[in-house]
Order: sequence, then C-alpha cells, then structure tokens
Amino acid sequence: MAQIDPPAPGRPYAVITPAGGERLGALDPALVEAAYKAHGALLLRGFSADLEAFRRFARVHCPTAVINETPGRAVLDAAHSVQGVDGGTNAFALHPELAREPWKPDAALFGCLSPPGTGGETTLCDGVALAAALPDAVRQGLTERRLIHVMGVWPQLLRFWLGTDTPDDALLANPPRAVPYRFWRLPDGRIAREFSRPALHKPMFADGPAFGNFLLFARFNNGRGNFPLLDDLTPVPEDWLQAIRATGEALTAEVRWQAGDVLMLDNTRFLHGRRAIVDAAERTIATFFGYLRYALPDAEEMPDAPWRRADFRPPLPPMG
Repeated sequence: MAQIDPPAPGRPYAVITPAGGERLGALDPALVEAAYKAHGALLLRGFSADLEAFRRFARVHCPTAVINETPGRAVLDAAHSVQGVDGGTNAFALHPELAREPWKPDAALFGCLSPPGTGGETTLCDGVALAAALPDAVRQGLTERRLIHVMGVWPQLLRFWLGTDTPDDALLANPPRAVPYRFWRLPDGRIAREFSRPALHKPMFADGPAFGNFLLFARFNNGRGNFPLLDDLTPVPEDWLQAIRATGEALTAEVRWQAGDVLMLDNTRFLHGRRAIVDAAERTIATFFGYLRYALPDAEEMPDAPWRRADFRPPLPPMG
C-alpha cells in the first residue's frame, strides 16, 4: 500500500509515495479521497506519471472538468480538458484556479511532464491558515463582507446564457433559466454582468474561514486594484492587499518539480502560484481543473450547474 506522509512544518501538503513499483493507476481511489479531504493538498511522487496516467487519475476523482480560457495555454488532451499552464515566464501571485468566475473548480491538478532545471517552482498556501494569520484589522474588515465581480459581456456570452445577442431589460432581469450572473444595462446602453462571493469562505472539506479569491492575482499580476470590489462597490484598500500578500508569502511553500509528480489541490481551500521561470522550454506541466464525484457544492453555486453535468467550455471572449 502507498505511504502517506502528512503535512509537516513548512510543508502544508501531504506526500504520497508508492510501495515498490506501484503505478498511479493502481493507487486506491478511496485512499486518495480520504487524504484529500483530510489535508487538501497532495503531492504524489515516485509514480512516474505520464500524460495518460495523469488524465486517468484526474478522471477517477473528477467526472467533469472546465477549461481555463486564458490565451496562451497549450492543449495537451482536448478530449479530456487537459491543458498546459500559462505560456509566460513571470511569477504568479497566489490564487485559486478560476476564482474570477462563478464556476471555480473543486480541484486543481498539476502533472509534471518535464521539470525545469532552475526556477518555475509551483507555490501553494493554505487559505485557512492565511485567513487565521491575517492582521486583526484586515481579517475583521473582510469578515461578513462580500466581493463583487463586475465584468463586461460579448455577443457569444449573451447567446450562451440568455439565448440572444440583444436581450431587452425584461430578459436581463428575468433570464429564461438559472444563470450564475446578474445582468443589467448601463446608462450608456452597454450590458454588464456580476457575481459575488464571501470575502472569507468555508472550504468544501475544512472548517473556515478561508481566504481564497482573485484579489492578489488581479492586483499584483494584472495591475488591477478594482477587481473584485467590496460589496459597497469600493476597492479593497491597498494596505489590506499588501498585508494579505505579505501574510501569504510568509506561509507559502514550494513544490520543486520532479518528472512524473502529480499535485492535487483542494481549490476551495488552497491557493497556488509559481516562481519565475528561467527557461519555459524546459517546463511542461499538465493541468486539469475539475469537479469532484464526492463534492459538497457550496450553497452559493447555482442549482443544477452545467459544469457538474458535463465538461464545461465557457464562451471564449473575443480576441484582440
């Protein structure tokens, strides 16, 4: 039977290693499920996982998946929603995958097909520990507050959710089916959409509160201090963002990739990022963002969510 080393100081993830020559496909799914629920972050090392083994392992735990529509991601297995990572070399701030949308995945999986020689470590941080370690003023400021994600629309998105490119105000206010956004018309005639989530939330398999949203990535990678907004439609104060980043950095651990590694994160609890990449050609990481067969969906999620019925491919924004 595979060995599980629980998280330790400075290492917030459990490490699962094989017994003898055990392959990833022979690993007991019940063992992985129990470890995932208990720890929220698992590094499976020594199983020599290739792309096919990674895909099969992901599908054992996640019957449906979503693609990340950010441009620049290589497609490694289109039929099974396996992608590469962002093609750049910059460091990434801590974030849960796709926290900028209402279909934030339950789980984020990463498989190392080719490790970098230098740099490119994946970073991770327990959002429960991060919330607990925040300065009192920041934690109290976020408690019982919500984050509002205000975004624009385009014709394909309107067709996807509302059935038409040109919805009238009545349709915007009363969509024909459950949708994950609130739509409304701006004074200049443009249409906007929004969704909201708690600033601190309860993860799927752990007691909260946890910090896990798009704030740090938006501010420190995208240069936006106004997305998402607080529930009074004001930006999160800059001193809060700086304090959250500093607290997260103090709690951040690194995964120095080895070929065949698989990292499985509870995306409702853990944030991840990466160190700067020296040579992008050396580093090939497969990604899979999925919805668990043993999920406990949050009450904030829309009923009968399409991403839990089948693989979900959201409408792609226009290029350029």
